[in-house]
Amino acid sequence: MAIRDSRIPGFYNLPLASRRQELADRGPATLQELALFDAGGLDRATADRMVENAIGVYSLPLGMGLNFQVNGRDYAVPMAVEEPSVIAAASNAARMVRAGGGFHGEADEPVMTAQVELLDVPNVERAEARILAEKAAILDLANLIIPRMVERGGGAREIQVRVPSRDYGGEAGRVVVHVHIDCRDAMGANLLNTVAEGLANRLAQLSGGRAGLRILTNLSDRRLIRLRASVPAALLATETVTGPVAAEAIAGASRFADDDPYRAATHNKGIMNGVDAVVIATGNDWRGVEAGAHAFAATSGRYRPLSRWWVGSDGALKGELIMPMAVGTVGGTLGVHAGARLAQRMLGVEASSTLALVIGAVGMASNLAALRALATEGIQRGHMACHRRATSEIPVLPEPPETPSGTSSANRPPRTPPAGTPTSAEGLT
Repeated sequence: MAIRDSRIPGFYNLPLASRRQELADRGPATLQELALFDAGGLDRATADRMVENAIGVYSLPLGMGLNFQVNGRDYAVPMAVEEPSVIAAASNAARMVRAGGGFHGEADEPVMTAQVELLDVPNVERAEARILAEKAAILDLANLIIPRMVERGGGAREIQVRVPSRDYGGEAGRVVVHVHIDCRDAMGANLLNTVAEGLANRLAQLSGGRAGLRILTNLSDRRLIRLRASVPAALLATETVTGPVAAEAIAGASRFADDDPYRAATHNKGIMNGVDAVVIATGNDWRGVEAGAHAFAATSGRYRPLSRWWVGSDGALKGELIMPMAVGTVGGTLGVHAGARLAQRMLGVEASSTLALVIGAVGMASNLAALRALATEGIQRGHMACHRRATSEIPVLPEPPETPSGTSSANRPPRTPPAGTPTSAEGLT
């Protein structure tokens, strides 16, 4: 059940118990359900089944991104992140976007790509022609391998043959077959790998070569999201900078990212601050999403920003974000991780495309917050205020027992960072 209203003024200042009560009152989950997060949403026995050599559960703080409105619907967004200021910054930027009508966007059909590498192909042009001539039969075979996905309306949609030596100057004799598969509400990794392995022998026969690697690609460029936002310039004002000046400065920072890959890397990192936090909270593969995002940013031949911002003819700040977003609302970790299931239910999404758009909106809000801070008061002011709050009351841990050599840790010299170690400012960058 989605939250009825994600605009909760003063939420930040409430004690934790009162925040939970606010959420319970607004519908996402009951107090009893929220208590699941007291232990991190995951028990030791389940952790032991999920990974090898388990020794415990490592928790991250879970907070709620507020004020989000995507395609006219409100969302309070679970975010799992260790860095101070990420959630506060995204929520504040979402409030600004909300005043301009909220985020609006579209998601591609959930099509992912399986790759089958063919090696030692004697004639790549003939292999390409033979494979494409058998396209219908290959697609039928792929769908026989995944009957349950076909029953749910998904399945293999297209075959593409790539010759790296011709297209990219790669190794001669290699042919790569892409099988594009509609995964519906699943992320699709296991599904795609199964198809790739099931088709490999037939494709090798058709090519006259031998099968090499058989696995999905995380460059899911057929599963893109496109989001737009508008912010009234007056809302961007700070104590020292007027709204119109701030809007122009943000647009200038966006142009800097487009001109310089070094800046674009940190620009995109700011997007991923928000994206990863939601991907982790909802039990999805943040490493795959990261890999796809950065690969997509470089497909033009030069690394570029995933979002851009400019000042519109009405004086408002305009923004857009385009990036791959391969996430699911069924399968994978969700089958075993109770905390991830609850987080998704609190978010109130069932379709993977809706989840993808909400995640993209959080990334876009994080990016806006970072650019506004950088272009006006500087990144450290807001971030370090949150950092000080987070670290001001850290409890002192008891001393560990004596080491086997009999030397107590109290007799060791204090550990200090090397000279020149930078202060962290990742939360808003």
